[in-house]
Amino acid sequence: MRMIIRAFFRLLRLVLTPFMLLSEKLSTPKAVSRSPEQQAEIDKATENLALYQFRACPFCIKVRKEMARLGLNIELRDAQHDPAHREELLNGGGAVKVPCLLITNDQGEKQWMYESGDINAWLNRQFG
Repeated sequence: MRMIIRAFFRLLRLVLTPFMLLSEKLSTPKAVSRSPEQQAEIDKATENLALYQFRACPFCIKVRKEMARLGLNIELRDAQHDPAHREELLNGGGAVKVPCLLITNDQGEKQWMYESGDINAWLNRQFG
């Protein structure tokens, strides 16, 4: 019985994933407009950020939409299909839970931020 339930949810994920990704593509907002100098400053500030994510996770989609709206170029790291990124997330953040924003400050100290709402709020405070 357990295998049937697991197979059902895997099949459901396979069927829904393309629709979720299409929905993200169609509903992603346009980026805010900035001068080239301002955008260069923002790009410099986002060099020390990385988002650990699963491609079809609805909470990751929420964060990616906010990044697009704010015009942020944050590195995306696939913790689902890339074993190195998955291991780094587990060792650094303590759990394979996405979305997770890795914030590295100028001194090299790392902060791991989980929860899409917290990540979006932080991004808005920093770049909004």
